[in-house]
Parts: sequence; structure tokens; C-alpha cells
Amino acid sequence: MLPKQDWERSQSGPPTETARTEFHRFFLRHHRDLARLAFLMLGDPDGADDLAADAMTAAWQRWDRVRAADQPLAYVRRMVVNMSRSRIRTLVRERDKAARLGAMADDRIPAPDVPAVVDMRAALQRLPNRKRACVVLRLAFDMSEKETAHFLGVAVGTVKSQTSKGAAELAKALDDRHG
Repeated sequence: MLPKQDWERSQSGPPTETARTEFHRFFLRHHRDLARLAFLMLGDPDGADDLAADAMTAAWQRWDRVRAADQPLAYVRRMVVNMSRSRIRTLVRERDKAARLGAMADDRIPAPDVPAVVDMRAALQRLPNRKRACVVLRLAFDMSEKETAHFLGVAVGTVKSQTSKGAAELAKALDDRHG
């Protein structure tokens, strides 16, 4: 609920205990359904919760008008629908601006192939620590042989041989699993 000073700014007078009690009952009875309506309008659970809370705040600020309406729930539902439309328009404008700046919707990273990731992790875990470190730093983090050697505190030749042997063991382990 709004603090007393916010209520006083938005109403002709301070809320009565009756108004607070009525609103509290209204909130408990209808908040969940209003959040569901917002979710169906937006398709975003977090955004829907925020929007339902915003609508309830707006309803509390106008509680004298809401409770005087023939159907208070319909009044607040309309608020949710209007707020949803406004939020969707804002999102569309933001997306259009991003498109004009050259951002592409297809720039997203595709979802990982979970079975392949699990297989790779399992194969990596079977490598000895130094080979695993060399393979991961060289191939996954794209570090140079010199950077990897410095990072691990070993000679560049060690990085070369451990990476080569580790990559070969990984390839064999993955081939055995899928072959």
C-alpha cells in the first residue's frame, strides 16, 4: 500500500480504515488474477508481476473512483489492459530503435546442444589437470601458447605438447562415446 503522504497527495483526504480494509480485501482477492491477465497480455512473468503491482498501486491512488465504479474489478482489469498496451508499445519502439541502430534479432547465441556439452564436460574431466588446463585455455579461451605458458608457469613446449595430447585424447573419448 501507499504511504500516507502519497495517499494524501492523490486523494481529497486521508484514507479511512474502511477504505484501507476494502482495498486490502480487493488486493487479496484479485491480485493473482490480475497478474495472470498481465502475463497473458505480455507473455513475460516478471513483467506481468510488475505490471499487476503497478495497476494495484494506481487503483489504490484512485481507490475512491475504483470502489465507486459499478464493477471495481472490471475497472482495474481495464487498467491492466491499458498498461499492458502501453508497455508493449514501449517495447516495440525500443526494438525498432535497436533495429535502426543495426542490431539484428538473429544475433542471439543459439541454445547449446546439451548432450554434447555433457559429453564434452565428462571427457574433459577425464583429462589430467595440466592437459585439461592447456586444452581449455588454448581452445576455449583462445589464449596463445605463450599466454597459456605464462599463465600456467610452464614452458611453451609443454603447452604445445599437452594441448596436442589433450585434444587427441578428447577427440578419441568423444569418438568412442558417439561411435
